[in-house]
Amino acid sequence: MTRSATVKRAKRPTVKLPALVPFRGAGWEPDGDYDGVEFTDLDCSGQDGGGAHFLDCRLSGVTLNETRLTRARIVDTVLSGARGVGTDLAEATLRDAEVVDARLGGVQLHGANLERVVVRGGKIDYLNLRQARLKDVVFESVVLVEPDFGGATLERVEFHDCVLKGVDFGGAQLRDVDLRGADQLEITRGVEGLRGAVISPSQLLDLAWLFAGELGVRVEG
Repeated sequence: MTRSATVKRAKRPTVKLPALVPFRGAGWEPDGDYDGVEFTDLDCSGQDGGGAHFLDCRLSGVTLNETRLTRARIVDTVLSGARGVGTDLAEATLRDAEVVDARLGGVQLHGANLERVVVRGGKIDYLNLRQARLKDVVFESVVLVEPDFGGATLERVEFHDCVLKGVDFGGAQLRDVDLRGADQLEITRGVEGLRGAVISPSQLLDLAWLFAGELGVRVEG
């Protein structure tokens, strides 16, 4: 059976930024409206940009320690080289966006909506995507440590050359999710949530003990 017959491919974003205007302010504001702006090496630690709207923007080297971006809208935007711990993007919307070489920890994306998003390179620790909705999302060459997809809905999501450590799929709903490209797939909870995903034969062998436990089968030598 061919790859296209087994799982539908994700639709990748096509981000074509216009000529951008450099940002001259000190930081973001709640419900701020940023259109065609370039943010470079901006330290937004502890700032409140909740409800802000970023359209056709590039964010390069921004620092996001304890930054609040709840319910923000990030559309047709590239986020490159972000750094920070405790970034709050709960209930945010990311659409037609690229996240490149991020180094983040404790990112809150619970209840968020991600559509046509690529996350490429870098490392994200303790990514909280509980109850989030992911459609046409691609993870490439990124390390995810203890990502939490609990109760999330994933449709046409792909993982390529990724390391997934301590994944939680508890209560998740998966449809056309391709995990075959994950170099390391370590699931700590929610193996039953893999219904609707595609894995490789070698991954099946690695996860066999989890499937056995889910079925109540004891494996003894």
